[in-house]
Amino acid sequence: MTRTFLPGLELARLFHTEIVAPILNTALDRVPYSAALIGWGSEVQGFDTARSTDHAWGPRMQVFLSSGDFRAHADELDALLDRELPQTFHGYPVRFPFPDNAPARHWVRVIDIQGFFTEHLGEDPAAGLSVSGWLTTPTQVLRELTGGTVFHDGLGLLDSYRKKLTWYPDDLWRYVLACQWMRLSQEEPFVGRCGEVGDDLGSAVVAARQVRDLMKLCLLMNRIYPPYSKWLGTAFAELPCAAAVTPLLSAALAARSWQERERHLSPAYEIAAGMHNDLGLTEPLETKARYFHTRPFLVMDGYRFTDTLMATINDPQIRSLPPVGAIDQFVDSTDVTQFANRRKRYITGPLDTPHLDK
Repeated sequence: MTRTFLPGLELARLFHTEIVAPILNTALDRVPYSAALIGWGSEVQGFDTARSTDHAWGPRMQVFLSSGDFRAHADELDALLDRELPQTFHGYPVRFPFPDNAPARHWVRVIDIQGFFTEHLGEDPAAGLSVSGWLTTPTQVLRELTGGTVFHDGLGLLDSYRKKLTWYPDDLWRYVLACQWMRLSQEEPFVGRCGEVGDDLGSAVVAARQVRDLMKLCLLMNRIYPPYSKWLGTAFAELPCAAAVTPLLSAALAARSWQERERHLSPAYEIAAGMHNDLGLTEPLETKARYFHTRPFLVMDGYRFTDTLMATINDPQIRSLPPVGAIDQFVDSTDVTQFANRRKRYITGPLDTPHLDK
């Protein structure tokens, strides 16, 4: 029988309303709890399709308790849920394996709320993240913690935590933008230089890197955390600028010569420069592509935006940081940027400096 696809967030909302909430209200009585679907999974981002259901899929959510109530009730509540939850819900299995070779289990996870956020961020966000907390947390993790849906916040903490993580504080936003412009600036002329010496493959690789960094810059300028590579294009396509920029980036990737790549990248740079001016974060800068010194390669000289943005940062601690940015901007390893390897982030690159509070 063909099953009609039900997006994961809607499936979880119905599961909470019809099945989980009645169980919790009886079992916990007056013990406050919060319930949500956040964290990992394409459905949390709203990017799930019928293809998503082929593994690790079914009605699921987190049930958050305070640390004390978690210690007192977690094991008993998990066992009760295992007994009371149905086998299927709207045609989807309630118990499924993840990873695939693990035993099947239900995925109404009972979690210590403070422990959950500290595990992902390295610190409790109740008072706001430190500079190092922000810069060592991958944007994918920030998307996971602020995405999804809260069904019930009896603790009164979950919405508060998520609100604090909605976007970077202003000075840190300026710093991250400055560092993204620096990434573009560092390789702008290489599309042409590689091609000039006959290295068309190298030119194409540099162009692809520039395309990816432009997409991330546009997301950051729109105050949207860039997702990891699988969903980068999907998130970018939702931006207001996508209609104008996507054809240029697609043409740059399909080009067969460095001149053709440059012909499409240059107006994409110019659109991004105009978007920067529209933000009003700095004095307006020239948005027309120009030649790289005396060489015949068109560039935006992205460092101009870096320098101007850094000059507007009020916090001397942030202003003194090297222009390498948040962890996603200088580390390209999933083994470091996934939340499970949070500790590795603190010993990676310039973030392990006395400038950053730990």
